Amino acid sequence: MRTLTLCLALVACAGCATAGRPAPAAAPVPEAQPAAPAPSTAAAAGVVVPEPRVALVLGGGAARGFAHIGVIRILEQERIPIDLVVGTSVGSLIGAVYASDRDSFDLEWTAFQLTQDDIFDFRLMNTVLGMGYAKGERMEAWLTAKIRQKNIEQLKVPFAAVATDLNWGYKVVLDRGSVAKAVHASSAIPGVFEPVSHVGKLLVDGGVVDNIPIDVARQKGADIVVAVDISEDVGNTNIKNILDVLLQTTNIMFAENVAHLRGGADVLVAPKVGSVGMLDFTRKKECMQAGMEATRAAMPRIRAAIDAWKQKKAAAMAPRT
Repeated sequence: MRTLTLCLALVACAGCATAGRPAPAAAPVPEAQPAAPAPSTAAAAGVVVPEPRVALVLGGGAARGFAHIGVIRILEQERIPIDLVVGTSVGSLIGAVYASDRDSFDLEWTAFQLTQDDIFDFRLMNTVLGMGYAKGERMEAWLTAKIRQKNIEQLKVPFAAVATDLNWGYKVVLDRGSVAKAVHASSAIPGVFEPVSHVGKLLVDGGVVDNIPIDVARQKGADIVVAVDISEDVGNTNIKNILDVLLQTTNIMFAENVAHLRGGADVLVAPKVGSVGMLDFTRKKECMQAGMEATRAAMPRIRAAIDAWKQKKAAAMAPRT
């Protein structure tokens, strides 16, 4: 009996101790974290939006083409890439020299050394018996000396020159083979230079059919086209001989076929060089300056065109939900 009483007392004491022990505290509830924003663009989704392929299209206009150099210089200074160059006539000449080295300062130095005698090999017998005042052999020799690469495929920047098939009136895009021959053909102003036999065709200046070949740049994959028009202001009251007549006729023809093509460019740059004669090599610096000023003025439009393309590209690359 005494043993049973002792056991009951021990059980009672244990129950009292358990009842007096505080209940364990509940585990703390972690604070809710704000949800991460869902990706809404290609960049947010980790997709890198590529840079657009920018093409520079350089139009024809003989000595006014020195303005192209000023355009290229500002594009370089503003770090606008030139991924493709397409040129007609003098635009092909300036474009090829730039595509060879991708250096606007070297291009400028080369241009300042260029003279009429480097381009025009006028000959009396050629005028009487040939199909133009000049054969253009001197132009080819100058190009061969100044451009290290022999073929277009070797140039540092993808390049194309535009010429005209004299027999059938077709536009001919020269994007391979001899650089010098392509530029010569693209620059062979009818009546001034003899037509050029090349790629199995008889070719003359590309400005006859397309003086600002924006569509060629598009066909070659350009996303953004910056086109340079130097054909504005065709007025000329200083026409004195047959050569002046030929050049002025060419100037009018170039300006007319550009009029309906300008709208195809994302940005059109038009340097104020209308008062410069087609063969006036004495105003190089003035033309370059005009090109620089026109390009500076166009920079907001160029940057806006690039930004708009990238935004559109980002939207297209964004994952669909």
